[in-house]
Amino acid sequence: MIEIVDAKFITSAPNIEAAPETQEQNEVVFMARSNVGKSSLLNALTNHKGLAKVSSTPGKTRLINYFDVTFIDRETTEKKIAKFVDLPGFGYAKVSKSMKHEWEKNLTDYISKREQIKLFVHLIDCRHSDLEIDASVSEFLLANIKENQVILQIFTKIDKLNQKEQNVLRQKFPNSMMVSSSKKKGMQKVITTIYEILYEEDEV
Repeated sequence: MIEIVDAKFITSAPNIEAAPETQEQNEVVFMARSNVGKSSLLNALTNHKGLAKVSSTPGKTRLINYFDVTFIDRETTEKKIAKFVDLPGFGYAKVSKSMKHEWEKNLTDYISKREQIKLFVHLIDCRHSDLEIDASVSEFLLANIKENQVILQIFTKIDKLNQKEQNVLRQKFPNSMMVSSSKKKGMQKVITTIYEILYEEDEV
């Protein structure tokens, strides 16, 4: 069984130039439209209530936040450290057009050029699965992803749907995962999947 046993904030950066210097490709980038529950998911995955700040004002966070996360394999007791990267929420912020343009450029540069990223986690509110902005993000990722990078699509707030609605969503997006941060549903599966993607080459 894979668990996350420690998580701590490292630093914030406004753009790729200010990002931490590292040789490892061990970054897991969490990206979502504002108010989808990204901070709540990060806190639930790491079992750390205050790790990522849950803002009452969507789109308030404008920095790229880095966290060191320690995984443990309970069978071997081996520990491995990865970086979780919390990107600012997109498509909501109440800022000036010039600031929004610069901000979006910083994010697109980071996503397309940051070599240390191994996994992109694209979070989508399960109640709004067909928004144009999420489709655009998916297209951008697919167009810019490198051969050694992976995209994982996760639908949040799954407790808001009944079983029939969940089944419809699963049929429509068969390769996606579904979670509820408030109910802690799907957390173990997400942790294990992230670990396997990060360290698949180590297991060979």
